[in-house]
Amino acid sequence: MKRFGDDRDVFFERRFGMFIHWGLYAIPAWHEQILWRGKGMMTRKEYEQLIHQFNPEEFDPDAWIDMAQAAGMQYMCITTKHHDGFCLWDTKYTDYNIMNSPYGKDILGMLAEACARRNFPLSLYYSCPDWHHPNYPNLGRHHEMFGARAGDDHDIHKYYDFVRKQVEELCTRYGKIYQFFWDVNVAEHYDPSLNEMIRELQPGILINERGPGPGDYNTPERVVPEGNEFDKPAEAVQSLGRESWGYRENEDYYRYKYVMQSVDKVLAMGGNYMLNVGPKADGTFPAESVAALKEIGGWYNRIKEAFDGTFPASSLVYKDEIVTSAGHRIERDHVLATKRDHMLYIHLYRDMQTTAVVLKPWDVVPKRAVLLNDGRELETSVDFTPWYWREKPYLRIRNVPVNELSDEVLVIRLEFDEALSE
Repeated sequence: MKRFGDDRDVFFERRFGMFIHWGLYAIPAWHEQILWRGKGMMTRKEYEQLIHQFNPEEFDPDAWIDMAQAAGMQYMCITTKHHDGFCLWDTKYTDYNIMNSPYGKDILGMLAEACARRNFPLSLYYSCPDWHHPNYPNLGRHHEMFGARAGDDHDIHKYYDFVRKQVEELCTRYGKIYQFFWDVNVAEHYDPSLNEMIRELQPGILINERGPGPGDYNTPERVVPEGNEFDKPAEAVQSLGRESWGYRENEDYYRYKYVMQSVDKVLAMGGNYMLNVGPKADGTFPAESVAALKEIGGWYNRIKEAFDGTFPASSLVYKDEIVTSAGHRIERDHVLATKRDHMLYIHLYRDMQTTAVVLKPWDVVPKRAVLLNDGRELETSVDFTPWYWREKPYLRIRNVPVNELSDEVLVIRLEFDEALSE
């Protein structure tokens, strides 16, 4: 994968981040797009009155950072303005902002101060659609309201004048910004000068591909792409809950291992991963999210050396499969690999069939094989096996504790005497 060749290359060092979806939608606690997906559960007028209830007195930016860092995360991204148009900062370009809530304090400013004090990179999310602004053309397309209301003046150019002013605020008042995360350019408004302004105001910033101009990296959402390696910079985004990104009171949370498998596959393919939490209306994380971060983060901290400074290397250990005499293709161990110097890391991101892994066509015995999950050494040998009786001996890793450690993704470090060639 080609790198940027400038300050943006820090993207390849910060592999795991926290996404935060937070706003008025935490009060009804159904979904951040309750107005679009809720089939009449609330009117826009009723929703907009939630500003008078939003009072997150338990919000503690340091507690958020503590949880992110404990989980091994290296940066954080927050929704400054989602599709509903409500702004979490003290903006002078709309009254629909946090300063006019009972809370009355600049949430983004508080978070930015804490991140700067603790040297924790902060990224900003900004929605292209706006369900509140009178100039945004809500025409009933995806992620839009279902038409104009009295007093609206649909004008995409006026709206993006407003966007430009808000983005300038975000890029000049809150210190160093790591990434700018645009979302869903439904109107397909193209104006590369907006990203150019962001780069001028925030040298070295990274910008995603969902905005009004070309971006630096792609952001696959919810679904992990097929393949063994990304061909361009990518940051996958996923939420701890299956139904919502914002806080949902009766959310269906993903199994911890499901998230681990997703994280491991994306990172082994050379991408980055941003995992979302939706805080409650009081500013605290749901208990389920806290528990998930503890378990997923505990696993990640034990195996993360397999991603630090490594490169995708799955081409060295092809998928283990064979075609039978009847013409049936039977897949066996499908693993991914990363490498660094004289280390080859084997990622068992899928549930294994047996207690052994055969790495075809690898035929070199490592000096040592260590299971990163708990530090135990594993037995290795280059064996001629009945399954590959027509072929040759391959590296076999035996006695992998697939039953004992069945609730997490296993990662094995193979150590060799010499550095692995490119």
